[in-house]
This record gives sequence, structure tokens and C-alpha cells, in this order.
Amino acid sequence: MSKQNESNDNELIIARKELAFQIKEKDKLAAELIIAHKELAFQKEEKRKRAAELVIANLELTFQKEEKRKRATELGIANIELAFQDDEKEKRAAELGIANTEKGKRAAELVIANEELTFQKEEKRKCVTELGIANIELAFQDDEKEKRAAELGIANTEKGKRAAELGIANKTLAFQDEEKGKRAEELIIANKTLALQDEEKGKRAAELIIANKELVFQNDEKEKRAAELGIANKELIFQNEEKEKRAAELGIANKELAFQNDEKEKRAAELGIANKELAFQNDEKEKRAAELGIANKELAFQNQEKEKRAAELIIANKELVFQNDEKEKRAAELIIANKELAFQNQEKEKRAAELIIANKELVFQNEEKEKRAEELSIANKELLAFTYISSHDMQEPLRKIQTFVSLILENENRNLSDNGKYNFQRMRLAAERMQQLIVDLLAFSRINTTDHKFEKTELRLFVEEIKTELKDVIQEKHATIESSKLCSANIIPFQFRQLLYNLISNALKFSNPAVSSKIMIKSRIVKGSGLNNEKLSREKNYCHIIIKDNGIGFEPHFSERIFGVFQKLHNKDVYGGTGIGLAIVKKIVENHKGIITATSELNKGATFDIYIPDDGIILMPNDRVSKLSANKKKGKTIVAGGGPNKFQRR
Repeated sequence: MSKQNESNDNELIIARKELAFQIKEKDKLAAELIIAHKELAFQKEEKRKRAAELVIANLELTFQKEEKRKRATELGIANIELAFQDDEKEKRAAELGIANTEKGKRAAELVIANEELTFQKEEKRKCVTELGIANIELAFQDDEKEKRAAELGIANTEKGKRAAELGIANKTLAFQDEEKGKRAEELIIANKTLALQDEEKGKRAAELIIANKELVFQNDEKEKRAAELGIANKELIFQNEEKEKRAAELGIANKELAFQNDEKEKRAAELGIANKELAFQNDEKEKRAAELGIANKELAFQNQEKEKRAAELIIANKELVFQNDEKEKRAAELIIANKELAFQNQEKEKRAAELIIANKELVFQNEEKEKRAEELSIANKELLAFTYISSHDMQEPLRKIQTFVSLILENENRNLSDNGKYNFQRMRLAAERMQQLIVDLLAFSRINTTDHKFEKTELRLFVEEIKTELKDVIQEKHATIESSKLCSANIIPFQFRQLLYNLISNALKFSNPAVSSKIMIKSRIVKGSGLNNEKLSREKNYCHIIIKDNGIGFEPHFSERIFGVFQKLHNKDVYGGTGIGLAIVKKIVENHKGIITATSELNKGATFDIYIPDDGIILMPNDRVSKLSANKKKGKTIVAGGGPNKFQRR
């Protein structure tokens, strides 16, 4: 009792230590959870800082891109402005060249006009005589002058075309001089023309004065333009220098911007890696959080279990108290049990003595069984001797009886009365039945004592032989035997031939006289699993042989009885036979490790189903093995039946 209490106390102490240990583990897990939460908060803060840095970097990158774009825009504008100034400079240079050319042309025109005025004055003195012609010509010239006035109006508006018109005017004046030389006789007209020309010359002189003033003004303008061009050239040189400086600054800025872009790309790659690492850390944190959640649940579950364990310990303590009480009761019971055990030990000793006696008796029985086995072996030998005697010595008197009865009926037939003849007939039939019975018994006994040599044999060959042997009976019964799809089977040939002979002869014997006998024989290989029979193995293949007839049949409740020895369903006067034929059939099937069943209804024929294993060599039972080779009759086939050819040796 005290040991049990100590054991229970120890269990309680261990449970309390385990509870304390679990509480410490719970505290450790809680501390780890707090540390994990802090680490998670720190990582979140780091993540937030990284995100802020990333935002700032992105803003800075955007600002730099914007500055770069502005610089590029300014550079484009400066390039456009520089190109415009170059164009203006080229235009100013072209205008200055054109102005210088115009000034030279005007000076040449003024010289030509002065020379022409002098030449015309001399011509005026020469052409006094030519005034008449000149007056006529003057009228013509007036028209021409009106046209020329219109042309001069157009020339005034188109100063740019003056040079061409002056060339044309010079050519016209040269043509007029040639005409004046030719028109000496036309002086009158020429005078008028000369007067008109004087007026025109005065106008032309006024125009030349205006042209000179305009040329002076243009020269002043050209000098101003030249001064402006000089200033513009200086300004353009200064701007080119500024543009070169700006281009150098832009090159430096571009290099700096490219370096910054590289740095930003590196920073972006680092930020991408940092983001991936941060995402991985977040996943790990979420997993850790999930694990911590599971740990918390498990810890809560363990706490509940501990509380339950504590409650169980309380209950266990109560139960322990109860068990102590029970143990005390048990102790009292054990004292009684010990006394009973002592009594049982005494009984066991007595039982042991009885077992020793029983073992001695068992040894004696084994010796008796060995003696019985020897006696059984002797009996088997005697049975074989009896079989030999039955097959020879016992049949010899029967044959003599049959012979003497036949001789008396043949030789003394006239001296015998009808009653004597009837009695001799009865004697001969009885002797024949006795002989058939001996033959059938010998056949039945030899089934178990003969060798069992299995061979792969065609069943069709047996059927054809039996049809030949029973040809007379088949013709008498108007019978037909159909055998189709007969497979080969692993069988004992002479036994299986006897089986088929017995079944076919039975079908002929028990045929229906009202109809022609019809016997159908077929076979096939089937799987045991497909047959609804508990006696057959589901894993083996079987040769299923079916023999069906349309004879008189039998009632279904005789389906087992017909396979017994000496079992006959009909009187010997109606159907002959010894009642052993189907027993022999069943023994042969059993020798092949198979089964046979019969199904029938009265006047509806009978069907025999035989299932023989189709798996190679079949071993015979040990109790059927006999080494009496001296008495074996090799090459003999004994056929049992009730019809003709009942006894044959092959």
C-alpha cells in the first residue's frame, strides 16, 4: 500500500515538474514572440525608411530628368538662335554686297549720262538742219516718250530692276544715235525732237540729281549697315564663344547626368534587390508570425491540456485514495488468493503427475499406431491378394457355372420342364450379375491402387473410341452423340476413358423410349473465380466438361445419392446394373482433384458437370500411394456398366 502511495506521489511530483517546465517553455515562447514582434516592427520601420528613400530617389531622378530635359530644350533653342543669327549675318553680308554693286552701277550710269549730255549738245548744233525731220520724229518720239514715261514709272517702283532697264536705255540711245545719223534730212522733225529731248534731258538731269542724292543716302545707309554688320559680327563672335562655353557646359552636364543615371540605375538595382530581400523577409516574418500563431494556439492548447492534466491529477489523487482503499481490500483478497493459489499449486502438481502418466500413455498409443500402420500395410497387401483372387479364383467358379448352365440348356433342353428351364435361366442371369458385380468392385478398388500418371490428352479421341465400341447400342437407340469444342486436359488417360464410357453408356441406358436419344458433350477452360462454387479455387483454371442427355432423368433430390456405391434408383428388372458406375466416375474425378455435379428433372434429361484442374501435374493423396509394383496390371482398362461389352481388357 505504501509503495503504491509513493508511486502515486512520484507521479504527481513528476507531473508538477512537467507542468512547471511547460510554464517555463510557455514563458520562453512568449519572450520569443515579443522579440519576434519587435524584430518585425524594426523590419517594418526599415522597410518604411527604404520605401521613403526609394520615393526620394525617384523624386530626385525625376527632377534630374526634368533638368536634363530643360537643358536639352535650352541647347536646342540656343542652336536654333545661333542658326538664325548665322542666317541674318549671311543676309546682311549679301545686302552689303548688293548695295556696293548698286552704288558702282549708279556712278557708271551718272558718268554715261554726263557724256551723253555733252554729245547731245554737240548734236543739237549739228542737227539744226534736221529740225523738220526731227519734228516728225519728235511726234513719233512723243508717243515713245509716253510709253517710256510709263516705263519710268514702273522703273521708279522697281529700283531693283533699274540696272536692266538702264542697259536697255543705253541700247535704245545707241540705236537713236544711229537713226539720227541716218536722218540728216529730217532735221525739222529732229529739232522738235531735240527740243523735246532737251526737256527730257532736263528732267533726266533732275532725275540724275535725285538719283545722286539717293545714292549718297544709300551710301550712308550702307555705311550704317556696315557698322551694324561689324557690331553684329562682334556680337555673333561673342555668341559663338558663349555657345561653345554652353556646349562645353552641356557636355560636362551630360557626362554628369549620365554618371548620375548610372548611379540611379545602380541605386534602382540595389533598391530592387532590397525590395526582393524585404519581400522575402516579410514572407519569412509572415511564416514566423504564422508559426508563432500556431505556437500560441499550441501553447494555449497545452495550457488547456495542463489544466485538464491538473484536474485529472486531482481526480487521480481522489482515485488514488480510492485505489488505496481498494488495495487494502485487494490485499485481503490476495491473502485469500494466496491460500487458493497454494491449493491450486497442489492441484497442478497432481495434474503434472497425471500429465506424466498421459505422456507415457501417448507413447504407448504411438507405438500402437505404428503397429496399426504395419497391420494396415499388411491389410493392403492382403487386399491386393484378395483383388487378385477375386479377379481370377472367384470368377473361375462363376464362369464354370455359366458354362455348365449353357451346356445343360443346349444339350438337355428337351428333357427339362418349363420350370427347370426357367430356373436355369435365372441361375445364368444371377451368375452374370455376380460376375458383373465382381468386375465393378475390382474396378472401383483399382481406382485407388493403380498408378496416377497424368498426361495431356485429347478428350475427342476417347469419345470417338467409345462411339465405335457402343455403335450397336447407338443404332438400337437411334441415338446421336454431339461432341464439339473438346479441349485437351491433363488427366489419367485409362481412368478418364472409363469415366466417359460410364457416363455415355448410362445416358444410352436411361434414354427415353419415346424420343431419339441425344447426347451432347462439350468442354472449355474456365477461371475458378468465374464459377460460383466454394469447392473450387478462385486462382486456378479448370477444364469444365459437360455431358448432357434427353433421357428419363431423375428427381433433383437424388443428385448426390446417385454417386454412392450400390445406389440404384430403379428395379433391376427395369434397368440392369450394379449401382457402382457413377461411384467409379466420382472416384476418378476425385483422383483428378476435381468435382462432379449432376442436375436433372424427371423426364427432362440429366446434365453432368465435371471440373478438372488445368494446372499441370496433379499429385495423388498420400493414403493412396502404394509401392506394390509386383501386383500392378499395366495396360489394362476395365469398363464398368450395365450394357453390352461390360467387361473388356485393352
